[in-house]
Amino acid sequence: MESKAIITAIGAYVPEHRMTNHDLEQLVDTSDEWIVRRTGMKERRIAAPEEFSSDLACGAVRDLVDRCKTDLTDVDLVIVSTTTPDYGFPNVSSRVQAAFQLKHAGAIDLSAACSGFEYALHVANGLVSSGLNKKILVIAAETMSKVTDYTDRTTCVLLGDGAGAALVEDTEAKGGFLGSYMGADGSLGKALYRTGLSNVMDGEPLIDTQKMVQNGREVFKWAVKTVTSGISILLENSGLQIPEIDWFIPHSANLRLIEAIFERLNVPMDKVLYSLEYYGNTSSASIALSISEAAKAGKIKKNDRLLLYGFGGGLCHCGQIIEWKL
Repeated sequence: MESKAIITAIGAYVPEHRMTNHDLEQLVDTSDEWIVRRTGMKERRIAAPEEFSSDLACGAVRDLVDRCKTDLTDVDLVIVSTTTPDYGFPNVSSRVQAAFQLKHAGAIDLSAACSGFEYALHVANGLVSSGLNKKILVIAAETMSKVTDYTDRTTCVLLGDGAGAALVEDTEAKGGFLGSYMGADGSLGKALYRTGLSNVMDGEPLIDTQKMVQNGREVFKWAVKTVTSGISILLENSGLQIPEIDWFIPHSANLRLIEAIFERLNVPMDKVLYSLEYYGNTSSASIALSISEAAKAGKIKKNDRLLLYGFGGGLCHCGQIIEWKL
């Protein structure tokens, strides 16, 4: 199916409170030097106790409206990617729908962990291109600090909070979405999880803390192999080659992981955008934050080709190639 959708607006929001590596030194046995060397991260934003994913989502939408001077009254669907919803229900998208009085919009949440924003864009593109919807608000919003175990130094140094928003709509311009590729390996679910109603997976007990648990080595190994292969397949399916991509934008999981992926692909790091240095790993919000920051800084230009690739819990992965029209 030919894509008829483009991204017409972008926005982002992060909480005010900064948690630096030096702050983490007071909580666990770690150091600024170790964190920077192993992850590339210097600080991350942390939501206030009374601040939740819906608040961050609304902040990102307000930024989108302010920056792009866009009208939301005719939005007909809100899709929110989150692994940290305020409630079991109502969903986060319904809270956004209410906050902006989007009277004609449906509301769904999508859960695909760190690849959620890319899955949500894929769904939005499909719905708009098929003619079922005209204007979709896509949001990724995460308060990972609320599910972080601050006694586990292997995970707590990584995670931060943030949100990004994009408007996907049907316009006269064509070619916004040039290709997509997705996949999953549910057999590796125990490598990255947070317990919920069940604390058993595949007949084996899980660490039931309600906090994120990760086998970092296993996820690193899976991501390098899977994302490298996935990007190659995405390019092939789209009829494009690496030199034809202006910016590669992976999930901001860890700088060493990103470097390993693009070293395998022979892509120079000066063509790779990430948001982890000052925001940490914000799960599904990380790519949206990377795009927002780069667009604001003037790095991303009109008609640039962006290759997005999210990966994480599930273990799920999803990528798109987008021609930037803003």
